[in-house]
Amino acid sequence: MARNLDPKCKQCRREGVKLFLKGDKCFSTTCPMLKRDYPPGVHGPSSKKGRKPRLSGYGTQLREKQKAKRTYRLLEKQFKLYFDKASHMPGDTSENLLQLLELRLDNLVYRLGFATSRDSARQLVTHGHITIDGKKASIPSIQIKVGQKISILDNVKEKEYWKKQLPKLAKVEVPSWLSLDPNKYEGQIVSIPSRQDLPTSFDPTMIVEFYSR
Repeated sequence: MARNLDPKCKQCRREGVKLFLKGDKCFSTTCPMLKRDYPPGVHGPSSKKGRKPRLSGYGTQLREKQKAKRTYRLLEKQFKLYFDKASHMPGDTSENLLQLLELRLDNLVYRLGFATSRDSARQLVTHGHITIDGKKASIPSIQIKVGQKISILDNVKEKEYWKKQLPKLAKVEVPSWLSLDPNKYEGQIVSIPSRQDLPTSFDPTMIVEFYSR
């Protein structure tokens, strides 16, 4: 399965915002964004002194698209397929795109607190730790529907990872369009999220403009 192997912290620095790619480290004092909040590379420090490069309209749109790709851990071909699908759906294309990205199985595993990052969530899915309505699922891109239940396979709960992660579920705050039962280790979609339910670090309307050029 193809994936972006660039250093995660450099990806955040390149976009100028935290993309929360490294789980708990992103919330700690060791996060590189706190010490080096400028782009990586030889030209990075100059930006720190206030001489930030002026982006064109195209450059701004490109950066918003890159933020979204890196946030959801997708490559260009995968991301473009989601945009094409969203553009053929009724309604607002930018909202459709966000919904398609958010309703991916790996993203929901992350949102429900089963994993501390989307990369970790994808690994849990591909390793067969997650079930949908009681049936094992191993494809991260599966689109989950309202009412479907996402839970943890019974025979993996004794693994060291889950012994550490499951007690944390009681403190997880899930979005309003999701529900989580920390005692049953089970979550589900209550409703399709609206644009207002999906605060992001990027502007989806810029992504629509980028692909519409």
